[in-house]
Amino acid sequence: MSALRVEDLGTILSVWAHPDDETYVAGAVMAGAVDAGQHVTCVSMTAGELGTEDPDRWPPERLARRRRREAIAAMAVLGVRDHRIVGLRDGELASIGDDDGAELVAGLIEELRPDTILTFGPDGMTYHPDHIAVSRWVRCAWERTGTTARLLQATVTVEHFERFLPLYEEWGVFMEERRPEPSADPALSLTAAGDALDRKVAALAAMASQTAGAIAQLGEDLYEVMNADEAFVEVRR
Repeated sequence: MSALRVEDLGTILSVWAHPDDETYVAGAVMAGAVDAGQHVTCVSMTAGELGTEDPDRWPPERLARRRRREAIAAMAVLGVRDHRIVGLRDGELASIGDDDGAELVAGLIEELRPDTILTFGPDGMTYHPDHIAVSRWVRCAWERTGTTARLLQATVTVEHFERFLPLYEEWGVFMEERRPEPSADPALSLTAAGDALDRKVAALAAMASQTAGAIAQLGEDLYEVMNADEAFVEVRR
């Protein structure tokens, strides 16, 4: 059973690498918090301008514009009014010094004074170098600022991993041979259903440049089930 509820999270700072990361990993949490009257700020470090298999049709400048528009639509569905795209270069976050990255996140923490920070775990969920860099920056900023905010890092439950790992393998999600370690006892875990799930899937569908292929490959029903679960572990000092 989840020890935390969405209502326990207070104001939320949600920090990710690319638009769509947050919706896949924390869309239901953020929407639920907004519905409960909590303030949510969502930050994407890049515009995700390299997120295509057809760079001739979608050069970085064009795709960045599209993904910014898609993010506006997705955040409107989730109810998140404060979404910021920092504009760092997609695919290059790992080359930015951790001190510089942490300083950027520390500025957000000091500005917003969140009660809870959501981000990737050390594995970045998929071992994407940009995801892993953001995880490091957030953890470092959380430690350096001395904030009292709760730090929650995204994970998958054992049940979800056992059920869907073969499909993730087929889909080619992971960028290394290693696989994430699932959590048997996450601090926060939910399975969206009904209107909450419809809302999350609608937000994902709004990011069609990133999600249309997966929806077509998996089918709408399976895509919904695979994206219903969200889970986080709490980092302790």
